[in-house]
Amino acid sequence: MTTSLRKLLIANRGEIAVRIIRAAQALGIKTVAACSEADADSLAARMADEVQLIGPARADRSYLNVDALLKAARDSGADAIHPGYGFLSENATFAEAVSAAGLIFVGPEADTIRRMGDKAEARRTAAAAGVPVVPGSADELEDVATALACADEIGYPLLIKASAGGGGRGIRMARDAAELAREFPLAQGEAQAAFGSGAVYLERFIRRARHIEVQILGDGQRAVHLFERECSLQRRRQKVFEEAPSPVLTPSQRQALCESAVRLAEQLRYRGAGTLEYLFDDESGEFFFIEMNTRIQVEHPVTEMITGIDLVQAMLRIAGGEPLGLQQSDIRMQGAALEMRINAEDPERNFFPCPGTVAELQWPQGDGVRVESHLYAGYRIPPYYDSLLAKLVVHGKDRAQAIARARAALTATRITGMATTLPLHQWLLADARVQAARFDTGALETWLAERAAARAAQLEEA
Repeated sequence: MTTSLRKLLIANRGEIAVRIIRAAQALGIKTVAACSEADADSLAARMADEVQLIGPARADRSYLNVDALLKAARDSGADAIHPGYGFLSENATFAEAVSAAGLIFVGPEADTIRRMGDKAEARRTAAAAGVPVVPGSADELEDVATALACADEIGYPLLIKASAGGGGRGIRMARDAAELAREFPLAQGEAQAAFGSGAVYLERFIRRARHIEVQILGDGQRAVHLFERECSLQRRRQKVFEEAPSPVLTPSQRQALCESAVRLAEQLRYRGAGTLEYLFDDESGEFFFIEMNTRIQVEHPVTEMITGIDLVQAMLRIAGGEPLGLQQSDIRMQGAALEMRINAEDPERNFFPCPGTVAELQWPQGDGVRVESHLYAGYRIPPYYDSLLAKLVVHGKDRAQAIARARAALTATRITGMATTLPLHQWLLADARVQAARFDTGALETWLAERAAARAAQLEEA
């Protein structure tokens, strides 16, 4: 064993639970899968050393039930809890409860989670660390009159964003003063309903923005970066396709971006794995910090592929009290990696959810191919949770080879029993715009709308 952790409870499900179990077992740590009744036959339950049922299928009575999770940890004798992503992973109250119970929370301090979870506070913290932020309001805004006065200084178009938001939710656009006056109270109401806080702030809208994020690791004293990921291909502000490194940054832009992330992480005295998200202005070459995710990201495998560093194992080592075992000079970037999110959704029917039972399952093999999934043949996919089925990850000596390998890997993948987004990725990788990296955060939705219109016209002609 290379860490002081002895037994780890995974407070999550699906592919990330499987990923954490594998990392823990590689370090000699016993694992406990906290499962809802709907996940009793999951791959995570089959792989873990022990299973603790934490409640019925509904997430608020299982994966979001703090008391049930702490009881499972006590009953199993676990000394640490890994929250994965989603659910309670960025819930400061949960992190505090874990610590108060005498357990180790695999992640940053609760105060850090709370500080970065407030998007307005995160902006202020970043600015204090000398990290560029998108021009916007310095504080939360309480009424339309104040918002209108602030907007005159920022300029239109702009975004109204929930301070407690995340995952692309709690965002509205205003193109002029009339639209701001109309949308502002609606944004406040949505923020209150979704996040329990009606606090909102304004931020300049960048017309041609890329979403680029930097992966960091910290031990509470020192931090390093593991380069950046490009996550601009999104649908409804949810990432669909990610890659590392970004295909558009110059070496000097990469250095400035990554060094800014380390500055902020060290100012926070950050502990664990975290991601700083930026908007990159394609027209000006500027980058702006927008938020920090204080957890492991869905797309972390592409970073692992280009650096050779296991981020989940690193999280466990740090949580176990080990200092950061890496110097920045130790971390080198090799080649390029792509990740395609495969969901149980039908892209031909506006991404309609399609849970079902896995009839046939075949994963690709070969150099540079990695699959992260919780599927097995015969598995019945519960309809209660996120539709992510798998992440198909490929690595190549350069981006062109990675794309070629990704196309071959998609062809070799077979999942039957439900519709999936496999055809979407085949279409994307065959598109010249993706091959040339000519896209921004609004591109995919535009392409999908154009594709739908073309199909409708063909049907009408027929």
